[in-house]
Amino acid sequence: MNNIIQKIDWKKNRLIPAIAQDYESGEVLMLAYMDKDALNLTLEKKTAHYYSRSKQRIWQKGETSGNIQIVKDIFIDCDNDTILLKIKQVGETACHTGRKSCFFTNIYTGNVDEEISQEAIANYSISDKLYHVIQERKQADPSSSYVASLLQKGDNAILKKVVEEAGEFCFAVKDRDEREIVYEAADLAFHVLVALGERNINPDRIKQELAKRFGIGGIEEKNSRKREYAKKSKDKSS
Repeated sequence: MNNIIQKIDWKKNRLIPAIAQDYESGEVLMLAYMDKDALNLTLEKKTAHYYSRSKQRIWQKGETSGNIQIVKDIFIDCDNDTILLKIKQVGETACHTGRKSCFFTNIYTGNVDEEISQEAIANYSISDKLYHVIQERKQADPSSSYVASLLQKGDNAILKKVVEEAGEFCFAVKDRDEREIVYEAADLAFHVLVALGERNINPDRIKQELAKRFGIGGIEEKNSRKREYAKKSKDKSS
């Protein structure tokens, strides 16, 4: 098996497509991507691990929802650049929308084929749910969606709302109104998520950054950023 994996040109393709297929029914459930480490983890753990391009990290399918994928078999295509996983889907939903398969919309008819499992959706964090909704709203009718209309207006409108909500949050804190503080903080967080979504930055990356800083003093962290910035500036000028 190791000889087969070595055929993959990871320098040419840092990420390769990985198709998850139900090992009994043959139904294609989803397509994700793997880097070398994700593939090795999948082989070692016998559960599907992928590399998230939006989160920019390896994730185990079902790490939050519990809907893991038990790997029954793995195939590689003739060009050695695509993986096919034969899997058993735990929880019967592979898609973050709560559907069994990610492929549920018919392009010809526009029909949506599968029902949504609200129980499956409930297992995702609110920030993850909102991020996916914001991504979906990019294709929505601006006249029927606030997020779609905001995204259509572009950077200035989005950032104006972030600044506006930040100001209202500050006034609420200054007024010591607990209910308004929570309300305005939620408004601010929502519009920050819209700005992140517009740039295709998953909120999980913010969590990762905060986790990196945990246990590091504020002054040390700022000095570290200054050193990193100085290094980048030096590299650009050289």
